[in-house]
Amino acid sequence: MKLKFLLLIFFIPIFFKAFSQQTTAYAITGQGKGNFNWTDIRTIDMKSGNAMATLFQNGKTKFLFMDAGTGRPVSFSNTSNLLNGNAKNIVIKVSEVSTATPSPTALMSAAIAYDKKHDRLFFATMKTGQLIWMDLQKSSGEPVFYTTSKPLLNYVNYNDEALNITRMTIGADGYGYALTNDANHLIKFTTGNKIIATDMGSLLDDEHNSGISVHNKCSSWGGDLVADAFGKLYLFSAGRNVFIINPQTLVATYAGAVTNLSATFSINGAAAIDDENVMVSTANTFEGFYKVNAKTFAATKINTDRQIYNASDLASGNLLHESEKISSLGTPVLSDLEPIGNSLVTIYPNPVSNNGVKITFEGNMAGKYLIELTDLQGRIVEAMQTYIKSPGEITNFQFRRKQPGGLYLIKITDDTRKTIYSDKLVVE
Repeated sequence: MKLKFLLLIFFIPIFFKAFSQQTTAYAITGQGKGNFNWTDIRTIDMKSGNAMATLFQNGKTKFLFMDAGTGRPVSFSNTSNLLNGNAKNIVIKVSEVSTATPSPTALMSAAIAYDKKHDRLFFATMKTGQLIWMDLQKSSGEPVFYTTSKPLLNYVNYNDEALNITRMTIGADGYGYALTNDANHLIKFTTGNKIIATDMGSLLDDEHNSGISVHNKCSSWGGDLVADAFGKLYLFSAGRNVFIINPQTLVATYAGAVTNLSATFSINGAAAIDDENVMVSTANTFEGFYKVNAKTFAATKINTDRQIYNASDLASGNLLHESEKISSLGTPVLSDLEPIGNSLVTIYPNPVSNNGVKITFEGNMAGKYLIELTDLQGRIVEAMQTYIKSPGEITNFQFRRKQPGGLYLIKITDDTRKTIYSDKLVVE
């Protein structure tokens, strides 16, 4: 008994060190006072509000910019069109980098999220909705940025302010979540080696929201998302209202309004400081930061003694209520959410944690397909037919009954019974 007690004392500090929360936030800022181009990336000490380090300065820092799928360099070959407002259906093109290539942040961003598991800083461009990430593990030498070949939302006009992606975070499940201004598109994306984005649809107002809608432009656009350890998302809107979002049901519940902010302070960025507090920033003034209690929503000014930057968005690797979850449910374990697939299809998540998978049919694959889930003896346990009409279409293969945990095989065949994909799938 004495030995067990001593071992417990020994492991307690290690346990809490492993799950201790960070004191640093990442911020998209202007380059100085009077600058409202949100293109620079800095780290901010959340206790003092002081800028600690500049990770990237637009127009000054040399960088590498790569296409994540091909490993080839990226350039904004159509930046002039984007800056002139011709942003409909435009994506970043892959070509040779020239000396005139602008930076990955040139089109500005108001939505960033820090992925602690992979040490990446994700952000979305305002003019294209393109998902870009900075690899913080490759910190020596020139910063390295990556992007995907598709924007977070396909075939939309990003000149429409309602469709600007201004809120983003990494959830407790390891997925990234991004939200448009009008809250009609909650986008969920994987964060591993292959990035897959899924438009989950429009948020729904809780029936008890007292007339304050998550879709209202005056009260609920802009701001930022913060995740808690129990899977919920906290939306802090520019208009200071707070909604708690359930990503499973898409219901947004009005939780209250932030108090004690100055009259000119709009909330544009938010990052979890610890279990109960959130740091908020504004993009429109040079007032600095506030600490907001996530239960009472009362704000307290953070007194900064160095240069103050305006910040369009904030991110940290912390979750609200993390200690509460550890004490009640045990140590959180993130599943490996890496997708599987080939050049024709992508399937995720793997392992399966919610009794089903999503299947993306890449390229020009219009036609009828049969999806089969079998056990290792080849016996079919689930099957579904789907008809694909357009490139990038996603099919939700939801199991009709709960399958026992273990190893299965998933196979997809076309209408000639030719197998286009087959691989192992783990069910938790």
